[in-house]
Amino acid sequence: MTSEQIQVPEPQPRRVAEGDQEMTFFEHLGELRSRLLRAIVGLIPAVAVGWVFKKEIKDFLVAPLQPAWEKLNLPGEAVLRFAGPADAFMMYMKNSLIAGVLLASPWIFWQLWMFIAPGLYKKEKALAIPFIIASTVCFAGGAVFGYKLVFPEAFTVLLGFSDETLVATLFVKDYMPFFRRMLLAFGIVFEVPVIVTFLAGAGIVTWKQLLKFSRWWIVCAAFISMLLTPQDVYTMVMMLVPLVLLYFVGVGCAYVIGVFQKKPSG
Repeated sequence: MTSEQIQVPEPQPRRVAEGDQEMTFFEHLGELRSRLLRAIVGLIPAVAVGWVFKKEIKDFLVAPLQPAWEKLNLPGEAVLRFAGPADAFMMYMKNSLIAGVLLASPWIFWQLWMFIAPGLYKKEKALAIPFIIASTVCFAGGAVFGYKLVFPEAFTVLLGFSDETLVATLFVKDYMPFFRRMLLAFGIVFEVPVIVTFLAGAGIVTWKQLLKFSRWWIVCAAFISMLLTPQDVYTMVMMLVPLVLLYFVGVGCAYVIGVFQKKPSG
């Protein structure tokens, strides 16, 4: 075999994004620190706003409990109680912090974007902004879906085990973490089509691969629903169905992306 027949692969060029400048490790750490500080500075007034409206936030979180209470004809009103002296204060603090994070999320996302944008290609930059917007909208949609459609009936099922000798008494330290966790879970569930679409847009997977994986996704969705819900049948089904349907919405979006990527430019 002659030297002309031996083909030596050319070295792949190092990834350099448009407008990228070489930065040392400590310069990256300094930039990260600067962005984190700016995010925290923007978070503080948002948390303060959450504290001002702490009672309204509490009433908002307790509201889905009332329809279940009335439907089951439980004695008294749908109220929360606290046993520890600091329980109510800690509830208001955590609620205000979470409300502040949600309120300041555009600013926090912007700081994250400003940190990672210099290292992205032009195509990836074009995907990032729609991805952030779609993530915010889908998360809010999932939270509303859980709040309006799932929680009232779920509380009816869970509180329906009460009787004359088994009386429901709800404490702040038990109810609020449970409600916030469920609200977060449904928000995350609705991110499935965004994540699937982003993976397809970035060229990591194709719609055919996603469709082939769909049978396994149904199994994964059932397992996720079992882990994230209190394991009553109603809540599990109400999480399982969106998980499956939204996955296929993502597959559809991936198909559209595949069609446009195959079209010749110009």
